[in-house]
Amino acid sequence: MPYPIDKKLVVAVTSRAVFDMEEANAIFDNEGTEQFRAYQLARIDLPLAPGVAFPFIRRLLRLNELYPDQQPVEVIVLSRSDPASGRRFYRSCKHHGLDITRGAFLSGKSPYPYIRSFNASILLSAHESDVISALRAGLPAGLVLPSKVVDDSADHELRIAFDFDGVLADDEAEAVYRNSMDLDLFTQYEVEKSAKPHNPGPCKDLFTKIGFFQKLEAKRAREQPGYEPAVRIAIVTARNAPANERVVTTLESWGMSATETFFMGGIEKKRVLEVLKPHIFFDDQLTHLEPAAETVPSIFVPFGIANVDLLENVPPGGEYVAKLKA
Repeated sequence: MPYPIDKKLVVAVTSRAVFDMEEANAIFDNEGTEQFRAYQLARIDLPLAPGVAFPFIRRLLRLNELYPDQQPVEVIVLSRSDPASGRRFYRSCKHHGLDITRGAFLSGKSPYPYIRSFNASILLSAHESDVISALRAGLPAGLVLPSKVVDDSADHELRIAFDFDGVLADDEAEAVYRNSMDLDLFTQYEVEKSAKPHNPGPCKDLFTKIGFFQKLEAKRAREQPGYEPAVRIAIVTARNAPANERVVTTLESWGMSATETFFMGGIEKKRVLEVLKPHIFFDDQLTHLEPAAETVPSIFVPFGIANVDLLENVPPGGEYVAKLKA
């Protein structure tokens, strides 16, 4: 029997996160909703090309093929498009074999308030103000950064990489460092707190629900010699020993682990990501994401003290990230 929606792993996406819609979005921004609608309807049978989150979404949905009786994964679309132009999205999903059938088309309204309505563990959006507004409201969201990564259709393994502080966990440790700018003080603080788990960050629910499948796949591999697990989770953090202890304590308190954990100690994360080749990478700092996005699909989670200017002082609607990168 399929899982009810409140027991599923649900990921919400905007159409621009899954497909390459930059040309259509430029028309929306420059010419308005009616011209955008006309553009979409004129191309309704022309499939959209894969976008940044496509490699992640395609492999995530494959879990339903591996667990057909439960169908435990749901991807839903939350879009600013109107229902008529949204037909191109669904037709593109069918063309690419993406089983996405549920969603909301809101005719220009922001979709983030509906994250909880669909029990979504995260909203992936290319619309900056939606992500900022969601995180301000305590809802999980991530900004899809531009990337030219080409998906390898023959690679079926789902690889996901998470930063730790400000992504999986809260920003308590990051706040200690930012307030002092003293790495030794940060390390001392984390060693003293090594037996106390961190509170959850914005991606904790996504991590634990995907981690459940990692456990199932590891069990299947033990029981079926030669079986290759379909899920592989990595943590790539700027921490090093002895501040690693609290990471392990936190994961154990959640009943979770990662297949691989990289304690980089200040080494550029891109060096590991180029080898790991995750299909999606979550981090809360653009200094790590900008080089990473050249190699892997990357998601900016503007959470906590590292992004206080963005969350508190920049009004939704401005292209803050674009200005930073200009």
